[in-house]
Amino acid sequence: MDRRTLLGALGTVPLLTTFPAAAQGPWRPDRPIRFIVGFAAGGSTDTSGRLVANAISGPLGQPVVVENRVGGAGNIGTEHVARSAPDGYTYVVASVGTHATNQFLYRNLPFHVVNDFAPVSLVLVSAAVAVVRPSLPIRSIAELIAYARANPGKINLGTSGVGGTQHFAAALFEQKAGVTFTHIPYRGGAPAMADLVAGRLDLVFSPLAETMSFIQSGQVRPLGVTRTERMPALPEVPPISDTVAGYAFNSWIGIFAPARTPANIIQVMSDSIAAGVRAPEVRQRMEGLGYLPVGGGPEQLADIQRRDVALMEELVRLTGASAD
Repeated sequence: MDRRTLLGALGTVPLLTTFPAAAQGPWRPDRPIRFIVGFAAGGSTDTSGRLVANAISGPLGQPVVVENRVGGAGNIGTEHVARSAPDGYTYVVASVGTHATNQFLYRNLPFHVVNDFAPVSLVLVSAAVAVVRPSLPIRSIAELIAYARANPGKINLGTSGVGGTQHFAAALFEQKAGVTFTHIPYRGGAPAMADLVAGRLDLVFSPLAETMSFIQSGQVRPLGVTRTERMPALPEVPPISDTVAGYAFNSWIGIFAPARTPANIIQVMSDSIAAGVRAPEVRQRMEGLGYLPVGGGPEQLADIQRRDVALMEELVRLTGASAD
């Protein structure tokens, strides 16, 4: 994949994903809608997709069915949607991994993350949280930086694997803070967290939703969140950017349709998702999981995708990560 071509294409998102609305009335589905999730049931992408699907099924008058097509770090499900008819009945529940990062980790993907999709809604944003084992004499990001500079390479950093969001969140921190950790990649975030709790690791940048129970039980100590604002689920923990200027690393979940989906369909789905995310019970559930509900429209999703494509290309170059 030619990366300059990709980045050039990002500038044309409005042309690629906006369609004439003339002679188009309000769209109403007349059969079930599918949300395709490229990951296993129970993960953050799946959970978010099901929350949205349940919230919009009633107002749309049709069931919204979540279908898991697992494999290739989300690429199998993503390709399925890229090849689906642009008729309003198939969508992908996307993440920064599927729609920003993977194109730089996997060569020759059979789809284009911009040209083959139409943004519908930015469902939510989230953050990772830097956590350490409680026996480590570090209680803030400033102390972490001071310790790492005094002891180069002595902090053992666990991640969910090379090229994952945990890896890139930590790599960006190393770059911005001018420190070096010893990277120990695992096959998933759960075993890395287990070793942190057991005292075999020093540091993990873990998704907030997957870390809350360990923080609440005192098994790990939080130092800072990767967003530039405090998270509602962890209001006492400051942003890393309060100490490290320019640091920001976000996760997000968005809904994309196949390219060439008519504008009136996009509008109905975007409005329905926004209303669903604003529902008090949905917001409460998302915030309890460590997410920040958004319900933003197509432009907001396109903007965050454009920004993160540029960031992920730089981080893949910086780390040399590859899935091939």
